[in-house]
Amino acid sequence: MHSGKFYDKVDALEQATFSEVRQKTRQRLSIIGISTLVLIAIIVVAVVATNRGSSEDKTDGNTPSASLSTTIKAICDATLHPSSCLATLAPLANSNSLDPTKLFLFSVEAAMSELSKASKAFVELAREGSGVDKMSLAALTDCRELIDLAIDHLNDSISSPDISSGDVVEDLKTWLSASITNQDTCIDGLTNSTDELMKSRVLNAMKNSTELTSNSLAILTEVYNFIGSIKLRRLMSHSDDVYSSPSWLSWKDRRLLQSSSDPRKMADIVVAKDGSTKYKTIMKALKAVPEKSKKRFIIYVKKGVYYENVKVEKTQWNVIMVGDGKDATIISGSLNFVDGTPTFQTATFAVFGKGFMARDMGFRNTAGPQKHQAVAMMSHADESVFYRCRFDAYQDTLYAHSLRQFYRECDIYGTVDFIFGNAAVVLQKCNILPRLPMPGQQDTITAQGKVDPNQNTGIVIHDCTVRPSGNLSSTSVRVYLGRPWKPYSTTLFIRSTLASFIDPSGWLPWTGNSAPDTIFYAEYQNYGAGSSTKKRVRWKGLRSLTSEQAARFSVGSFIGAGGDKWLPKTGVPFNSGL
Repeated sequence: MHSGKFYDKVDALEQATFSEVRQKTRQRLSIIGISTLVLIAIIVVAVVATNRGSSEDKTDGNTPSASLSTTIKAICDATLHPSSCLATLAPLANSNSLDPTKLFLFSVEAAMSELSKASKAFVELAREGSGVDKMSLAALTDCRELIDLAIDHLNDSISSPDISSGDVVEDLKTWLSASITNQDTCIDGLTNSTDELMKSRVLNAMKNSTELTSNSLAILTEVYNFIGSIKLRRLMSHSDDVYSSPSWLSWKDRRLLQSSSDPRKMADIVVAKDGSTKYKTIMKALKAVPEKSKKRFIIYVKKGVYYENVKVEKTQWNVIMVGDGKDATIISGSLNFVDGTPTFQTATFAVFGKGFMARDMGFRNTAGPQKHQAVAMMSHADESVFYRCRFDAYQDTLYAHSLRQFYRECDIYGTVDFIFGNAAVVLQKCNILPRLPMPGQQDTITAQGKVDPNQNTGIVIHDCTVRPSGNLSSTSVRVYLGRPWKPYSTTLFIRSTLASFIDPSGWLPWTGNSAPDTIFYAEYQNYGAGSSTKKRVRWKGLRSLTSEQAARFSVGSFIGAGGDKWLPKTGVPFNSGL
């Protein structure tokens, strides 16, 4: 069972969420209102024109209520779940006029309400859980945490503090995408549950929230696609220069980012396994991190192997963790699926606090290939960065779960689906090292988890080197670039070096002999003996890209919100373009 903290959270949501949302939203959604108003105006014009063309002498169809209903229907038709969208927005049709901010607000509020109901359902299931098997209870625990995070992301999406930035829409899309991913991860965790009744109750509890969150993202995406990023930025002309240091950075932070100083010498806390400092473990050191701080907090972890499972909590912002080298400072764990731990909980190192950065460290899961899913690193941290790090495991090594992430000059070792998740993630100048799997297995480098066409997520492998680890090259093991985990799986290899051991077909179906037509896979200007695409699979979703299309997946466009807004803050080198 869990502490009372979660139960209090649900009650607090019931009492405080909506009053707080309504108080903050009207001003902060002004930019969405402007965008939506333009879209609505055009739809209304089209509707009125159609009505006049079909019957000039009839006026019933031109009443404000009818026009508003038609407008709402047109917007809902662009979603994956138009029926639930119409049910959500129907009260707006009875308004004297359609306040454009209400479209987005109503949809998100409705999703939050359904998530709150799901939370209550999980509490009740936990109270009844005496007869539930261990794996099902563990999955339920994950669901409760994931729904809590999903609610946080929806709160973020309607209370963004930086409406002066032209990148606010990308922020909103990122947070809504993460909320959808969290809910999908909860559902995935129930796959292996033997309690069919509990599984059914959870799926029923989640149905409305997943649909309504998807609708919110679709509404936002339609507005954004119509207005276009250039026009939107013109509406918000007060954004800061893209390479300026953020105003909240202290002198110490500026010095760290603008010079070549060794960050270890400016550490707030030092961790030493030998006991020569106050902190011998990383988890104890993390307890000293201030909550929701806008200042960088540096933890220097001296060389050694630290046998602990580490979690950077969601309220621990802007933590920099630096070691003595990726082969010198190592965090090691062995949690795994076969021994009864759900994949979401197996990570040796899990980070949830935004603005996290790790450099010169190693993360490993030593469970071995026979234990199946065993994660070395899981990031659920927005704007997280990993620089000169090593990730070492077999199946599911690197779990780029959600939000925006960047990996530079890292080494990633694994066998099956060893770079996976549904983040918007770019790996740049990294070494990707497939290793020898269990007998009868093949290696698949990626398994991307995009579940909604409007999510701004995907895995981009840019300017990396893919080569075999150890004696893999001397075996007959087949190695594939990836397989489509979800229906909108999005994965690109761009200007990377692919060694000859890559199977000529390139990609492997998740099931059957093909892949959904809705996936987005691409290889663009790669090098090496394994880069030839002549014998690749002939899937509709495997695309040939123009230079303009490929540029959409550069750091600056894909995770930099169109303006490289957050990576310069880290001081980590990166190539913005291709």
